[in-house]
Order: sequence, then C-alpha cells, then structure tokens
Amino acid sequence: MTQAVLVTGGNGFVGGWCIVELLRQGFAVRATVRDMGKAETARAAVGTQTSTDRLNFVVADLMQDGGWDAAMVGVDYVLHVASPLPMGALLDREALVPVARDGTLRVLRAAVKAGVERVVMTSASATTRQPLSSNTVSNETMWADPADPQFDAYRVSKIRAEKAAWEFIGASGGKTELATILPGAVFGPVLTTGSIGSVKIIKDLLAGRPAAMPQLGFWVVDVRDLADAHVRAMTSAKAGNERFIVAGSFLWMAEIAKILREKLGAKTPTRVLPNWVVRLLVPFMADLRTLAPLVGRKFEMDTGKARRVLGIVPRPIEETLVDCAGSLTAASD
Repeated sequence: MTQAVLVTGGNGFVGGWCIVELLRQGFAVRATVRDMGKAETARAAVGTQTSTDRLNFVVADLMQDGGWDAAMVGVDYVLHVASPLPMGALLDREALVPVARDGTLRVLRAAVKAGVERVVMTSASATTRQPLSSNTVSNETMWADPADPQFDAYRVSKIRAEKAAWEFIGASGGKTELATILPGAVFGPVLTTGSIGSVKIIKDLLAGRPAAMPQLGFWVVDVRDLADAHVRAMTSAKAGNERFIVAGSFLWMAEIAKILREKLGAKTPTRVLPNWVVRLLVPFMADLRTLAPLVGRKFEMDTGKARRVLGIVPRPIEETLVDCAGSLTAASD
C-alpha cells in the first residue's frame, strides 16, 4: 500500500523539492497551500521534474486552526516545511514568532491526534549557534539563545518554534515521533521564482549587486540534498527524535561570486567592503542591520551527524551554484 505524506508549504522553494523527492520515491503526497489558487502553479513547477499523478493539494493556514485535522486524514508522515519569511528587515525580532511557533503547534497537534508516525520539521542551523565570541563548534546537542543579538527575526522564530515543537512532543505521550532538519543557507535550482528564499543572494550577485560585497559567509546546502535529508529523516529507524544539521561547504560571498564568474562568465561583483566600512553603514541601511554581527565571522558547525546517520553526501558546491544560476537565468528568459 502506498504511504501518504503531508507536506506543509507545498508552493515554497524547499517544500517543492521535498514533494519532488517524495514522488520520485513512490509516496503519495498531499501538500498544503494557504490559497488553492496557488496549487496549479505549484503542481506545474513540480511537474517539470517528475509525474504529479500522486500529488494533491489542500488548504491549511498556519495561523488558522481549521483545515489541519482534515489534512491529516490517512497520512503516515508529515514534512513540516512551511515557515514565515520576513518581507524586508524587521526591527521587532519577535515579529515572526507567533506564526512560526503557533503554526508548528497546530501542525503537531493535528499530527498527534491523527496518529501520524513521524513529523520531520524544517528548522535552521542557527538554532544551535552559540555566541560568536565563544568560537564554539555548534552541534545538535546545543541550543541558541534567541536573545543573542546575532539573530534576526527569522532566526529567532526558528529557535522558538523548534523548541516549542520538542516540548510539545515530549509532553504529548503519543506514538508520533519528531525529527528536525537544521539547514544552512539553501541554494540550488528553483522550481519557480515565486518563492526563492536564500537564492535571492545568488540572484543579486548575478545582477551585479551589491557593487561591493560585505564579508559575509554561509554554510551552503543544495536544496536537492536538503529534500533528500528530509525523506531520509522521515524513513530512517535511527532518525526518530533526533536533530540533524544539514550543510556542505562554508563560503564567503566573494567566493560564491568568483565561482559564478569562473564557471559561467557571470558579471558578479569583485570588490569587498572592509568590515569597518560595513559597520559605519549599518545605521543607514536596514538590510545590513540584522547582518552586522556576522560580518567577518566564520561560525563553525559539526555536520557529521547527518552524514553518519542519514548517509547524506553533499554534492559539489560548484554544481549547486551553477544549477542555481542556470535555473534563475532560464526563468528570466
């Protein structure tokens, strides 16, 4: 009998690739959207990669109780991928918490009530990151402090939502297990330009922006490897009630721009702003304000657990960046 998986955020960047991977592996997929008008666009995007015969959509909103019980009927597993993304810089670092945390609890309550076997939640590697001055290598046993000024509204919401998820599952007493996936910056080919998340960094570099780059670095994960990690965490007997940092290489923005120039001939920026200049500009540029603590910092993470337990082997970073850029170029033609 074909097993069924509910994917939240079915029209998102990561959610779309999770659906692709699930369909390729023979699962039936039910995906949530907030508006059924977005369903056919999401279906068409997934359909560029695989057959969508076993894919259907339901309406469910993270901010509303209605719809979640019905969405869980007949479901064996849940991939909870949906999460709010900020529109521009947010001065209130708690602004996204109600949607992220309360939405997660709505999903989990419905999953436990339905007797779902396992929920795999998309969190963020930042949920493990210690104070930057500590020079600590982060791992899955650690929790970040949401009050730490290095974290913006998005990452604060991820910390609080994942903590709430573990507390809820620990107190639920049901059969439903939880596993959380903690990715770095997610790059790779986009299925649609409607929701691209971290890929905006690549889009801007291809357009020659910014003219001079701040010294910012990212632990990069390919969205296809991330989707694979979600499915492995869903099915592996060893993954129940575990956290997994999923990331490949650490790259500075200037290194990403260089790869795009050398591999594709892209006219990416070449200048790097001195750190002291970036700090002078911070009060006048809202987009830089939340990134200021990370300028010039390489924060270390231990990514070995996902490789050992889930068998994740990240693809070469050059492949990720080239395929990402190629998909953006194709979408603009």
